[in-house]
Amino acid sequence: MKVLIVSNNVYLRGNGVCTAVQSLKSRLLKAGIDVRLLAGENPEAGGPQPDYPLKPFIFPFFQPIITANGYSFSRLDKKMIREAVRWADVVHLMEGFPLQSATVKAAEEAGKPCVGTYHIFTENITANLGIGYETFVNRLINRWWSSAVYNRCAYVQCPSRTVRDHLQENGYTAPLKVISNGIEPVDRHQQSEGIKTDPFRILCTGRLSNEKSQMTLIKAMRHSRHAGEIGLHFAGNGPKARKIMKAAHRLVEDGVLVHEPVFGFYTQKELRDLAATSYLYVHCATIEVEGLSCLEALQQGAVPVIARSRLSAASQFALDERSVFTAGDPKELAERIDWWIEHPEERMNMGKLYVGSVKAYDAADSTSKIIRMYEEAIDETDK
Repeated sequence: MKVLIVSNNVYLRGNGVCTAVQSLKSRLLKAGIDVRLLAGENPEAGGPQPDYPLKPFIFPFFQPIITANGYSFSRLDKKMIREAVRWADVVHLMEGFPLQSATVKAAEEAGKPCVGTYHIFTENITANLGIGYETFVNRLINRWWSSAVYNRCAYVQCPSRTVRDHLQENGYTAPLKVISNGIEPVDRHQQSEGIKTDPFRILCTGRLSNEKSQMTLIKAMRHSRHAGEIGLHFAGNGPKARKIMKAAHRLVEDGVLVHEPVFGFYTQKELRDLAATSYLYVHCATIEVEGLSCLEALQQGAVPVIARSRLSAASQFALDERSVFTAGDPKELAERIDWWIEHPEERMNMGKLYVGSVKAYDAADSTSKIIRMYEEAIDETDK
């Protein structure tokens, strides 16, 4: 089987779509699938390049925002697109942008089936543009994404039930399959058995942006009884980095925190080490199609406190209400954090249970389901 994966770029660090594409490609190759990439050129000199490289597209006015969010777009090269599609047995579209629309048209002309993965909510885009969530702009984007890309696919992979429900509510008519992107099994770090609590490290990962809502955690410190014993550790970068850093350091200036908040950008291994030595993992995002960074923290025994939001699937990983708070509510988040700090034995016991819960999202199982989706798409086309 020959699978063509189509994405605007697959080589940018800190971009969830890029990470998902690289992981999927690696797993498919291990399963004996022939995989090629139609994607934007790798900006890193001497780095790997896609099989079918596309030149970058620079957006007037919006490019600084796009770059700050760790994303990039590619120019449409219809000749390159047709060449890539001719090679493939099935085409896997990773986004709903003009590149994917052009690829769908080429696939239809060539009689090749397409499947899609819904990796990005329209609200991810509008939140970073400052437009808001409940607007006609989101409805317009969804209408275009569905008609120009996803409804022309044989199947659409939904990384979570939250995504599936959202698509059904917004007029997507293609068959929807709930398949987690999955994470690879890794050894649990030994340090997670004896976490140091001086200070109580709280880890928060993700792009520093509006929809990740790290400000909720910062505000929660002003309501916590144990703020002076807490060390905040933020892993990520993004357009709101300066604002979030300033607000976090002000907590020390105001005497709320004793320990200076830490900010950094880390490799996957470094993130595992941080999670293994963190007392709690806090996930404040209001928009999240799945939340693999949360799973990766749980895999190392970090107990989570996760925001419950209509457009975030991450709260599905919580094993009970002690690990959930209402998105955007710093007082409720502070209450959850304080409870876990005051119950260290329960925190240790639950850490072990969370490690076991991650097995339900095993990458090997996800890969098998995706391959079966490809086979079904090809069979449908051949009828």
